[in-house]
Amino acid sequence: MNVNRPQAAGDAPIDEGWWAAVLQEEESHFSPKRGSGRASSPAPGDPAADWQAARHLYEADEPIELDAVGYNRGGLLVSFRTLQGFVPASHLVNFPNQVSEEERMAALSHKVGAHLKLKVIEYDPAKGRVVFSERAAQAGPGSRQQVLGSLRPGSMVTGVVTNVCDFGAFVDLGGIEGLIHVSEVSWSRVGHPGDVLNCNQTVQVSVLSVDPEQGRVALSLKRLRPDPWANVEQRYRLGQVVEGTVTNVVNFGAFVGVEEGLEGLIHVSELADGHFLHPRNVVREGDHVRACIVSIDGSGRRLGLSLRRMAALGAEVEANAAPAVEYSPNGHGENSL
Repeated sequence: MNVNRPQAAGDAPIDEGWWAAVLQEEESHFSPKRGSGRASSPAPGDPAADWQAARHLYEADEPIELDAVGYNRGGLLVSFRTLQGFVPASHLVNFPNQVSEEERMAALSHKVGAHLKLKVIEYDPAKGRVVFSERAAQAGPGSRQQVLGSLRPGSMVTGVVTNVCDFGAFVDLGGIEGLIHVSEVSWSRVGHPGDVLNCNQTVQVSVLSVDPEQGRVALSLKRLRPDPWANVEQRYRLGQVVEGTVTNVVNFGAFVGVEEGLEGLIHVSELADGHFLHPRNVVREGDHVRACIVSIDGSGRRLGLSLRRMAALGAEVEANAAPAVEYSPNGHGENSL
């Protein structure tokens, strides 16, 4: 499945595949697995009428009380008339975050038998899937459509972080939850959304897209700050010496954080002269380095750096404390100030 990163406000709408990938981790576990709590068999009845009832609950934004009858790695299973419903773990209230797999399964198993107040957030008769949310039920009936009608792409809104997951963070906007995908948390590299956001934290976010039919709102935290790549070619120049911290070392080189949200790559060929087995033989994560800019591509969001060429600048670079020093092909450094 292709994962499409959210577009900026004014761009094309977010591809449905992005949302599918976001929820794939949980919704792929819609049916109970071996070794998990098992759902009871659906009661006899009229499935067509029951799908109509699910649709009514969704469109009216009305809550319903159901019992959790099973669980799997993704969340809880509930029975709604003849239908088997699913409550993703990210939509449970007071569910532990960032816990081990064993602790997660134990917490879900303890929920079996609980009486839950839920709202329908998605129904798909063709796939036999109806998805419920305990978090959405915290808001009153009809609040979802009211909030959805007031949201516009590009607008700024304030909300409260309700859940932090591997793929992003959910934010309560007062009747509906929006999602900040991990790629929209910061311009800088983010290992986990929990490194930046916490539950119950009040945040101001930018609305990327609104899908009233699906009840989905895509949010961004980073779009409230200028894109550091937007004018990188005006702020930096070839030959300039910059300082930064090594953020990641891979087989083909090392990434260096030059400023918040702006990373340059020291290709393996630009790390050092001679032969070495791996870039980590030269630099490691957390190292503070000075490097020379050898290429700038703002539109491609690429900044090429070199440690090897720093030696060509000689003693003049080492003695010069100015942040910008030009590098000339003949090996002589020239102060740009």
